[in-house]
Amino acid sequence: MESSRIMEAGLAALAAGALCLAVAGDVAARAGAPEAVGAAGADAAEPPRSTPEPKSARFLSKTYLIDRKYKSMMGPQSSQTVYLLRTASPELLWVTGFKAVMVGADGEAPISQEFMCHSNLDIDMNIHQRVFGLDRETPARMFTLSQGQQEIAFPEGFGIPVVSTEPFALATQVLNHNIENQSFEVKHKVTVQFLRDRDLKAPIKPLLQVSAQGLVLLEGRDGYFGIQEPAAPTQGPGCLPGETASTSGGIYTDGFGRRFTGHWQVKPGREVNRTNVTRFLNLPFDTTVHYIAVHLHPFAESLELRDLTAGVSVFSSRARAPEGRIGLEHVDYLSSAEGLPLLKSHEYEMVSVYDNTTAESQDSMAVMYMYVLDKEFRRPKL
Repeated sequence: MESSRIMEAGLAALAAGALCLAVAGDVAARAGAPEAVGAAGADAAEPPRSTPEPKSARFLSKTYLIDRKYKSMMGPQSSQTVYLLRTASPELLWVTGFKAVMVGADGEAPISQEFMCHSNLDIDMNIHQRVFGLDRETPARMFTLSQGQQEIAFPEGFGIPVVSTEPFALATQVLNHNIENQSFEVKHKVTVQFLRDRDLKAPIKPLLQVSAQGLVLLEGRDGYFGIQEPAAPTQGPGCLPGETASTSGGIYTDGFGRRFTGHWQVKPGREVNRTNVTRFLNLPFDTTVHYIAVHLHPFAESLELRDLTAGVSVFSSRARAPEGRIGLEHVDYLSSAEGLPLLKSHEYEMVSVYDNTTAESQDSMAVMYMYVLDKEFRRPKL
């Protein structure tokens, strides 16, 4: 399997010692009334940087032939093992951004971004936990970019710690919702931005990625993921029953006789789905979230994270489709140096809204990737 090959490669490297509202900016956000990041003015003054200019690692996917229509998650795909920096000995790096765009087969020619399904960057968590001395459960997914948001840039002074010798799995996939009777050869052009710890003049704040995903119930008595005896007034109404859009993955079981899917079918018309995501989110401690990236599929209107305990909206993201075409033109994200509170003892709910304007069922997903302050970070002993 690909994950095994990546882990073996990383272990060998360690043993050898070789080991869109879419502009990055800050947003003043208050709990209960956050604002989505919007386009900055062309003449907006840039504050002086307190960190060095980030370095970039660039990668190209294989060439994909698009010669027919492909729905989300159904087009050609591949995965490759990548490293951010080849060094003679392991050193601490801080990942500060991720960008993915579609280009022609030569790796440079501009091409329509509507062929983007997603670009995922995953870390080998077995290696990462050992290097950083971690015993908590954290997602292996570091980034996902898709239609509507194709770049992530953390607020200045924040980053995800990794070691230069850690391997990553870069998975890319294409789609085509609109064009028939034409052929295209395309690639994903991916850029990962990072800082070398040795170049820093001031400490950087460590981020940890946690995620919450909308679900629908496939089997079980109710739609409460990971909750043995739910209480609707405090834990929301639970998610809708539904049908999976894929048999190849995205199925979750919670140990209480329930099966869910995070990739489901939306029937024609409007759908509002509420998912209690407290156990899925699995916060390890009270913290603050400083960046939220949102993954949605075509026909999505919005995705909101609500604090059920406090009775407030943490963050609401709106999506917009291109005029007269299927897809997503932009999806709101959150970037905040101040951060918004997330509390381990609170119950959280995610509310997705889809409006399927076609006459057939369409596939959907609803995910928030949240980058929170890591209060347990310890520098690795290199």
